[in-house]
Amino acid sequence: MAPSGTPRGGPPLTEEAAEELLRCICFKTGPPRTVGVELEWLVHDLRDPREPVRPPRIAAALDTVRSLPLVSSLTFEPGGQLELSSLPAGSLMECLDSLSSDLAAVRAALGPLGLTLSGYGVDPWHAPRERVLREPRYDAMEIALGRTGPAGRAMMCESASVQVCLDAGYEEPGPLGYLRRWELAHLFGAVLVAVFANSPQHGGRRTGWRSTRQALWADLDPVRALAPPADGDPRGEWTAHVLDTPVLCVRAEEGPWLVPEGLTFREWLRTGGPRPADADDLRYHMTTLFPPVRPRGHLELRMIDAQPGADGWMVPVAVTTAVFEDAEAAEAVYRAVRPLAELAGPGPAPRNPLWLRAARDGLADPLLHAVAVEVFAAAGPALRRIGASERVRRAVDAFRERYVAPGNCPADELQVMTS
Repeated sequence: MAPSGTPRGGPPLTEEAAEELLRCICFKTGPPRTVGVELEWLVHDLRDPREPVRPPRIAAALDTVRSLPLVSSLTFEPGGQLELSSLPAGSLMECLDSLSSDLAAVRAALGPLGLTLSGYGVDPWHAPRERVLREPRYDAMEIALGRTGPAGRAMMCESASVQVCLDAGYEEPGPLGYLRRWELAHLFGAVLVAVFANSPQHGGRRTGWRSTRQALWADLDPVRALAPPADGDPRGEWTAHVLDTPVLCVRAEEGPWLVPEGLTFREWLRTGGPRPADADDLRYHMTTLFPPVRPRGHLELRMIDAQPGADGWMVPVAVTTAVFEDAEAAEAVYRAVRPLAELAGPGPAPRNPLWLRAARDGLADPLLHAVAVEVFAAAGPALRRIGASERVRRAVDAFRERYVAPGNCPADELQVMTS
């Protein structure tokens, strides 16, 4: 038992051991062969989405959907958003089919409760949303992120996304190597922001951003939501970034968790206070970092707004998987996005000029529009090669014709009721 009643996960961790652990677990290389998806949804009133959904209704919904025989992992976010996280799947279609089945079951269960799932990057009507989960993690998170403004609470309670998880890649160079995939993710990621931007309104007003959700992430925290430097070895850069990011909280077995200010994990290791840190503390600390691409053994792409329609989420999952899993598409898209590095400059995503333009302008930006056209041209044939169904390919083609070809994104045609 550690000081302050904190259960120990092992012996105290040294700085050298922490660096070695991070280098081993964050980029696990091998043949790219699995895909996973985390889908976040806003939960709205079925008849009038402007009507706030109070905690008792969220609690009833949670009890109902927890009883469902789902394959995916089911959780609720602090503001009552519902999240389905797939198991790692061996193919795109295995992932899509499994999630589609679970979503259908969840929607069928929510309907009789007068609730529905809505695909917006941020809540168009409710800001601030009431925090419905009262847990030590979220209590600590609200305190820590609140020190820099309201973006943290909005991210916790009012945002929703499509997160795509893909293998880190091969150890060796090439279009499927982890070095290339890491670089591709941070350039292609900005294109994904622009193409799938779907949050132009927040709290009943237009914000001036096509992806307000991405603007919130850029304003979240001085360090916690940033990517590490783009140059150098990803393992070394990420290891340093993790250790030099301030600790969000120090967990305790009883009572509120400590929320230190300005204490980096490296300093925690060196000083041993407020209590010695162990490997479990390091693993937990990594879950409190929110960069647009998070290495967790695999690559977690976190920059895509939740999408409209029952099946709109499939399009970004399909396009992203095709680009990363098909070598020919990966090479073509890398050539298309490489010039974006000059616009990005030396600053980290999501605060550099490239990412900010993507969130503000979407495909109205001529350069991002041109690159998006090339991306979809490469993704189409790749989807056939990786075994995507005709239904999925048609959905991608329809999205390309509706949005990408004319230079629009879902935010450009989003019409929501005002209060």
